Amino acid sequence: MSDQKNTILAIALSALVFIVWQYFFGFSLQEKQKQVAQQQQQAQQTQPPAAPAETRPAAPGQLPGTGPAQTTEVPRDDALAKSPRVLIDTSRIVNGKEIGLKGSIALTGGRLDDLSLLQYRETVEPNSPAIILLSPSGSAHPFYAEFGWVPAAGTNVKLPGEDTQWKQEGSGALGIGRPVTLTWDNGQGLEFRRTISIDDRYMFSLRDDVVNKGTTGVTLYPYALISRHGVPPTLGYYILFEGLIGVLGDKLQEVKYTDIEKSKVQEFKDVKNGWLGFTDKYWAAVLVPQTTDRLDAKMSSGMQGNVRTFQTDYLLDARNIAPGATGSADARLFAGAKEVATVNGYERELGLNRFKLLIDWGMFWFITQPMFAVIDYFFRLVGNFGVAILIVTVLVKLAFFPLANKSYASMAKMKAVQPQMAALRERYPDDKVKQQQEMMELYKREKINPVAGCLPIVIQIPVFFSLYKVLFITIEMRHAPFFGWIRDLSAPDPTNIFTLFGMIPWEPQHLPVIGSFLVLGIWPLIMGVTMWVQMKLNPAPPDPTQKMIFDWMPVIFTFMLSNFSAGLVIYWAWNNTLSVLQQSVIMHKNGAKIELFDNLKATFAKKKKA
Repeated sequence: MSDQKNTILAIALSALVFIVWQYFFGFSLQEKQKQVAQQQQQAQQTQPPAAPAETRPAAPGQLPGTGPAQTTEVPRDDALAKSPRVLIDTSRIVNGKEIGLKGSIALTGGRLDDLSLLQYRETVEPNSPAIILLSPSGSAHPFYAEFGWVPAAGTNVKLPGEDTQWKQEGSGALGIGRPVTLTWDNGQGLEFRRTISIDDRYMFSLRDDVVNKGTTGVTLYPYALISRHGVPPTLGYYILFEGLIGVLGDKLQEVKYTDIEKSKVQEFKDVKNGWLGFTDKYWAAVLVPQTTDRLDAKMSSGMQGNVRTFQTDYLLDARNIAPGATGSADARLFAGAKEVATVNGYERELGLNRFKLLIDWGMFWFITQPMFAVIDYFFRLVGNFGVAILIVTVLVKLAFFPLANKSYASMAKMKAVQPQMAALRERYPDDKVKQQQEMMELYKREKINPVAGCLPIVIQIPVFFSLYKVLFITIEMRHAPFFGWIRDLSAPDPTNIFTLFGMIPWEPQHLPVIGSFLVLGIWPLIMGVTMWVQMKLNPAPPDPTQKMIFDWMPVIFTFMLSNFSAGLVIYWAWNNTLSVLQQSVIMHKNGAKIELFDNLKATFAKKKKA
């Protein structure tokens, strides 16, 4: 195998890897433009969680969570104004930045249906609107949590529902260290009390008490649910899950919206230490029952008029409440950002079952999680994720230096024996078999690995993938700035040479057919130049076809990476630069001629002559 063939093999391998990633992992996928159905109807009661007759109540006609159909959708503020509310406010200033939650609890129905995340904004502009996670029924995108009780089969007990008017004991907003208590009396001897508290992050804790002041006992079953109306927009990437999620039993359950639309319902019986809810790319709303509770859980989908609805819920064991006694049920709701430290902290502190899987680390978590941990460590030291990525790139280079050293040394030796290889071709011009045999003897005699050129590319594939995954899924990277015009490392470079970097007011990417190719920022150009320089470090192949591949590879990769996260492109450019330095030193050490300046001179000389 000749050195040119080895080079072609390395290039082909690299190109194949990128093509496969592009197909399976969605590097160049356009975001799926799923139109979120405009909600025209309000929540209707759905069926309560099903249960065996001997331990669970018979299913009533409708489940909690949805209400009568509504013909018109109203603005979010108008939907909020339909009920008196208890405010939620955990806001505070940390390092000059407002963080925490703001929202409200509807006293009509007692739902948690209004929540905004102050720390996270819709755009990189600090004064842009805060991310809205939960919204009430009647608004454009209802998304709420509800808690309550279901009666035993064959009994007629008046229980709080979606129209119940709860009353707040005292006054004041729900905040850190400031719980609120809601009460309601059914007029039949049962008093319902709900105490809600919240920590300094995203976990709500609820305790429902039923005081039996009557003369007969009552059997009630606690339930909790999260309801979401309309099909939310999802990115559609293979490497990112968005939809209904939970750890129920021994398995992580991930159910796409399209799948639950087909199956309608998935049930999970006798689950302990489970959790379930909804996850988006960066946010989640999840029911987190007590780890000792036994629950029957369910994921389901239905229709309200022409609006698709989705629900996750669970039902606990019966509470038999004698006269003069009190029955209680505890519940928790995680509603917030999927911060790595926060999610891992809840798993550790509360003893939750694999709660860290709320973040989609993927099947290669053993690479991706350590990559994030190292980057996050250096971020805490230097205060900039971009700089942290540069530092980690150097560390990766050092870690793989022995392997890369052997690879580049073998490549240098191969360049040194090129005259002997040329002589063999001239000696056996028509006998390819003999030519290959002699070349293999030459490789053996000079201790040259003919496929060594592939190794530098192969060894950085896991690093490239893990860094891409970290930049794509972790909220810590969202809106993380670098320097200059890079204000979000998780987004593509916002500049574009085809608009003269903003001097021409037009959007070329909207042009048909060719528009997707007319996006090329400064950092992808820098990356392309570094790759071109790296190519020029090697002698030009004598074969015209091979030379054409060498000449066009940097251009192809420049456009291929133009829509990647800026952090990934910066990593690639920095990695190329380090590779040029490393390869130059090793080639010089092994006595091989460094072709860089000769090739650059020859390239520009040819252009000048032409």
